[in-house]
Amino acid sequence: MTVMWRHQVHAGLVLFLAFWSLADGGKVLVVPQDGSHWLSMRMVLEKLWEKGHEIVAVVPDAALLLKSPQSFTIKTYSVPYTQEFVDQQYQELGTKSFELTLSVLLSNISKMTDMFSSACRHLLYNKELMRYLQDSKFDAIMMDPVLPCGPILAEYLSLPSVYFMRGLPCTLDYKATQCPSPVSYVPRTFSSSSDHMTFPERVKNFLIGLSEPLLCHLFYLNYESLASEFLQREVTMQELFSRASVWLMRYDFVFEYPRPIMPNMVYIGGINCLQKKPLSKEFEAMVNASGEHGVVVFSLGSMVSEIPMKKAMEIAEALGTVPQTVLWRYTGKAPPNLPKNVKLVKWLPQNDLLAHPKTRAFITHGGSHGVYEGICNAVPMVLMPLFGDQMDNAKRVESRGAGLTLNILEMTSNDISTALKAVINDKKYKENIQRLSDLHLDRPIHPLDLAVHWVEFVMRHKGAPHLRPAAHDLNWVQYHSLDVIAFLAAVVLLALFISFKCCLCCCRRCFCKKGRTRKAAKAKSH
Repeated sequence: MTVMWRHQVHAGLVLFLAFWSLADGGKVLVVPQDGSHWLSMRMVLEKLWEKGHEIVAVVPDAALLLKSPQSFTIKTYSVPYTQEFVDQQYQELGTKSFELTLSVLLSNISKMTDMFSSACRHLLYNKELMRYLQDSKFDAIMMDPVLPCGPILAEYLSLPSVYFMRGLPCTLDYKATQCPSPVSYVPRTFSSSSDHMTFPERVKNFLIGLSEPLLCHLFYLNYESLASEFLQREVTMQELFSRASVWLMRYDFVFEYPRPIMPNMVYIGGINCLQKKPLSKEFEAMVNASGEHGVVVFSLGSMVSEIPMKKAMEIAEALGTVPQTVLWRYTGKAPPNLPKNVKLVKWLPQNDLLAHPKTRAFITHGGSHGVYEGICNAVPMVLMPLFGDQMDNAKRVESRGAGLTLNILEMTSNDISTALKAVINDKKYKENIQRLSDLHLDRPIHPLDLAVHWVEFVMRHKGAPHLRPAAHDLNWVQYHSLDVIAFLAAVVLLALFISFKCCLCCCRRCFCKKGRTRKAAKAKSH
């Protein structure tokens, strides 16, 4: 009887603590971005859910990764396109990157932005869902704002917001936070430059900087008109973005070039780097069978399922020139010239393989998740950037001497083979990536815990207004002190004018006196 009573007390205590943690927990609304952006955000949300917070994510009913099983609540809303259409768009985004022209690039971007802006409109005008969101009394909203449906919703619901992101087009994230961003040493998005630029690179960077306002206007035109229509007042994207309480940036200064930041910008690079888990028997057998040469991990990300056969055959030919076993994540049709040392797999435990001591190199598309897993596990990289920020990511790795970048449109089998052999056999690449890894891992708190802390901080304090710089309250003239400069210039000019007039007056009086004296002396002599 006593034992049973003890068990009942213990069970009651556990339930009490569970309900206590839930009572203490807050409510977070989430507006995520589909694709690889979702992978690391989901980790933060799972951690928040484990700590007793209620998490509600709103996602379209046709999505690539957003509807995967989660511990927290997912609310779906209908969109005017099908799941097949979404799958096709993402597949084309990866496949067409290998045969890219400017017209194809603009067409792909246009289709994707139209799809996302259409989804946003259907979310905002879903009366039943919006009524639920208004009645739920959330403490904060967390979002990936690269396509800014979240900022519009945050403004409408008057919720303090946490941005979780890699960056915004046109350096709009730094403009919205009023953060200085000198073009002399801060490379612009898509410039593929380092922070040590030659004169021609600085000219290019300056011109890109001049074009950014126009590019941003065109990129966000649909969202700006939707925001003004929905909020029933004229708004700009920069104005909406400037409302963010905290910006969680998915990089750090081991990877990113040093530059000014604002106090509400928190760097959480490497948030997706997890503890190594044991490999499955299948992958352990593959790695062990590689012998002393080890393995090469090859993945072009979750969004690239297949590539044109001609390019696949060139890659396969190059991979056959190295003695390492190559584990290639690839779901397309196998190239007919696939060498014996290449193993095609539909999925691979990327972080766990990179953490294995037999891994010699990592062939990647240069997405920020993969790059950080390469840095965390100190594996030199061959980078094949496809689209988006991947070119800039690749430049950052290459400028640190931790890898080599290939142009996917121009690379040949020989180029791939030469680059792969270089990062495997030249010790400097391993030494440089090891140095980056040591710097990155030498930190007081894991980026995941840091991200969770700042989300909870915003929830507890209903935002972070004390981190908001006064620059937000100044207009363009006041920010650049043009009014002060004009006033001081006017004072100086007025002082000079008065001084000139005084000197002129004194000179006239002096000369007039001398003239009268001479005339008087001349009259006296007569």
